[in-house]
Amino acid sequence: MVYELYDIFTDIQDPFDPEEFVERLAWRTLNDTIKDDGKTFFDPTIVHETFLQAIKDLQILQERQQKKCDKLETALKDEEAKHILEILELQERNKHSIDLFHQLDERINLVATKVLHLGDQLESVNTPRARAVEAQKLMRHFSDFLSPGPLTDPIFTDKSSLYEAADVIQKLHLISQELPSEKFEHAKKKITAKYDEIERNLIEEFVRAHNREDANRMRELASVLTHFKGYSQCIDAFIEQSQMGSFGGKDVFQDVIPMCTKYHKLMQQVFTNPEQVMAKFVLNIYHLRLQKYAVAKLADKTDSDKYLKNLYDLYTRTVKLSTELKMFNICTDEMYLTKLTRNIFQKYLDTYIIIEIKALREKSAALLIEYYESKNHQKKQLQSGGFQELRRDLQAVLGARTNINIAQIENYGGETFLSEELAIALLQRSKVAFQRCQLLSKSDEIPMNALQIFEILLQYLISEHVDYALELGLQSVPIPESRTQPEIHFFNIVRQCNAIVRLLEEQFNDSVIPLIVSTPKHGDCMLKKKIILDQIDMKLETGLDRSINAIIGWVKVYLQNEQRKTDFKPETDVDTLSTSACLTVVHFSLILLVLCVRYAI
Repeated sequence: MVYELYDIFTDIQDPFDPEEFVERLAWRTLNDTIKDDGKTFFDPTIVHETFLQAIKDLQILQERQQKKCDKLETALKDEEAKHILEILELQERNKHSIDLFHQLDERINLVATKVLHLGDQLESVNTPRARAVEAQKLMRHFSDFLSPGPLTDPIFTDKSSLYEAADVIQKLHLISQELPSEKFEHAKKKITAKYDEIERNLIEEFVRAHNREDANRMRELASVLTHFKGYSQCIDAFIEQSQMGSFGGKDVFQDVIPMCTKYHKLMQQVFTNPEQVMAKFVLNIYHLRLQKYAVAKLADKTDSDKYLKNLYDLYTRTVKLSTELKMFNICTDEMYLTKLTRNIFQKYLDTYIIIEIKALREKSAALLIEYYESKNHQKKQLQSGGFQELRRDLQAVLGARTNINIAQIENYGGETFLSEELAIALLQRSKVAFQRCQLLSKSDEIPMNALQIFEILLQYLISEHVDYALELGLQSVPIPESRTQPEIHFFNIVRQCNAIVRLLEEQFNDSVIPLIVSTPKHGDCMLKKKIILDQIDMKLETGLDRSINAIIGWVKVYLQNEQRKTDFKPETDVDTLSTSACLTVVHFSLILLVLCVRYAI
């Protein structure tokens, strides 16, 4: 029965469910009461006995499990006591090890102190001995220089002992500087001669190593030469050999950055002061290469346009090159490359604005002359002002009263003598001049130089071209009350004039304002522009007034002369008719309206 209960326990999954246990036990008991014929019957006595027996079996199982638990608890306590003893023992051993470590550390410090003291004592003994040996060695070599005749010491005759000979001769040279010349004149001369010879041999060997691209050998030789007076000659030789075949093309600027990139790495491997070497390397490029290139390009000043273009191009490319060279960290002076650039172009920059102004005047005048020659027109000395106005008014009055056209109005066949293409050419010339002014002028001279260029632009574009065309246009406007239909070309002049002034305003805002803003010259430029454009506006208004008066006067005279009273008495029953004179006037008015719309007047 106990084993059956054990089977029931194993069938029930944890956690233990007493209800399920009772159900299973009852189910087994009922299965045992089935008769042979397959029918079941319920016998409570059997169930009661089964449950009593199950309770007894459970008590037996509980006693067994309790014994096992007691046994396990006893074993656990024994193991716990054993482990506690082991931990205590390990703690004691660890404490002992820490004590030993502290003792060992103290002994190591003590030994180190004694070793350091012993080393100091050995050094104090060895240093004088080494100095004595070195002094004896130098005295032996010095005695060779005191003896007459050539040197016999193998160190100075064997070329393979160059490093050792360099070390000895450098020290002897320093010593000889303090010896009295009376007694050691001959020896000092021999030492100096040998010093120069070895220094020269070191530099020659350095050059040969450079040609072989032997960086290790170069570094050794450069390290030896740092103690010689000719160390700078070593750097010069390096620069000369590096740049000797690097400028093969016609354009110097294209070769600089690749060459500097290549030899900058070599400098870092060879020299202890690569920044200073790189600074001298770049200095040599600017003074010997770029300066010669600039002088050759800027030698011819007969063609001012070409000269200014070359100057701007060279200076721009040099500034760009200086910016790119900053990546090599040449030196601590941030203005170093700027100073080199200024040194090359200083004499050209000092006279730049004079040549710029002269060239701009000459080219602007030439463009105007070329334009008027293309129109077969010779510029006139025009009279303007009160006398001209009085003369025109008298001609109009006399012509109206005498019916004689005494005013000789020349309209030049409708030619306005204004050219937007010419204006664009003049503006483009000045735009280039403003660009050069910004780059090539000193910062404090930019506003003044920009003002001079702007004055030339106003003179040739507005005064010499636009104003002249307006004067011709004003004189070509027909007088009022003319008997012939007036030809009005002034509207076209207004359109072209507006277009040119608009182009001028755009360039003023784009090119001039950035150069003069926040300076006293800003107000001067604004005032000059306002004065000259106000004069243009006044003449435009005068021309428009004259044109309108001429139109109205002709309409008045034409209607008075061409219309008759009979024109208003139709022969038919139609009440009103348009006279031919009215139709002519209306047609003429429509033409003028179309012109005004086209020219946006």
